[in-house]
Amino acid sequence: MWIIRADGNARIGAGHLMRCLTIAEAADREVLFLTADEESAALVRGRGFAAGVLHTDYRQPETELVPARETAGGTGTPADADGACAWDCFLRTAGHTILVDSYYVTDHYLQQLQTYGRVFLMDDLQNHAYPVDGVINYNVFADGALYERLYAGKSVRRILGASYVPLRAQFQKTAYVPRETVRDVLLTTGGGDADNIAGAILDAVYDPQITFHVLVGRFNPHFADWTARAARQTNIRICYDVQDMVQLMAQCDLAITAGGSTVYELCAVGVPLICFAYAENQEALAAYLRETDTAGSAGAWHREREACLAQIRQCFQTLREDSGARERYSARERALVDGRGARRLAQALFAETEESDGES
Repeated sequence: MWIIRADGNARIGAGHLMRCLTIAEAADREVLFLTADEESAALVRGRGFAAGVLHTDYRQPETELVPARETAGGTGTPADADGACAWDCFLRTAGHTILVDSYYVTDHYLQQLQTYGRVFLMDDLQNHAYPVDGVINYNVFADGALYERLYAGKSVRRILGASYVPLRAQFQKTAYVPRETVRDVLLTTGGGDADNIAGAILDAVYDPQITFHVLVGRFNPHFADWTARAARQTNIRICYDVQDMVQLMAQCDLAITAGGSTVYELCAVGVPLICFAYAENQEALAAYLRETDTAGSAGAWHREREACLAQIRQCFQTLREDSGARERYSARERALVDGRGARRLAQALFAETEESDGES
């Protein structure tokens, strides 16, 4: 069986969970998701997959592997009568393929998971050699030489590069053509956006002649405020639970986005974009886009908020007035990803599963 361990909530957004769901959909085989809480599990079940809830803190994954009877008061994790840990409640046998997507994992945690099967880790930071059977970094900036040094002498499968970007099937074939005038703009800052970065950006670039499509995730705590604002300003449209993301993106002439997976979706469609980072794990992608002049890049919000906001405003005005620059960015973005990465990634994991089955 395939096991995917990932979470999505108001603090970390839904990005980790959504990309894992895309991989699961491309896998076309039985997949069980294990999540820390019901909030994450509800999103999984909404996409048609089974989900087991560990009832733990997503920031402390090691508590998932400690028998309840060994914790203070016996309340650390759910357990059966034998005091089994949370994972034991769902997995009684070994031999599984386990995909983990979390920034909170520890070496000890991953080593313990290997008692249940072969462990693969989604890694965006490329700064540590983890005790796993395989590491996945689908980013355009994934450094093969760096991974070679990190895992020198270790038998760890490395699945690297933008050919593995896990996008939904709808992104495989698009026919976007940049338009002469900017009339529609997409604004997206991630599923959580607890600090309402989108609101500050919209205030900075707002123009009553432009329709702004604001993508608001289900975990956004400012949803009611956005709904009220859209009622007052008819050129602001709130988009949530979007089923056809390609259609939404394709109607826009420009996008402002945080440096997460949405960047790759926009690139696959070909929408000229302005990217900024609001967390450390997004800095490398924003830097890559700037250094290669593939798209607009506005720096790091979490380091210099006002400077980042000023760069977004300036880049927005430049691209709004320069249709040639938008055409150039559109072509360069589409050259990065082809939308077939999820299937390639699933096939790569299939090969590992079949190899493991053959050895047993």
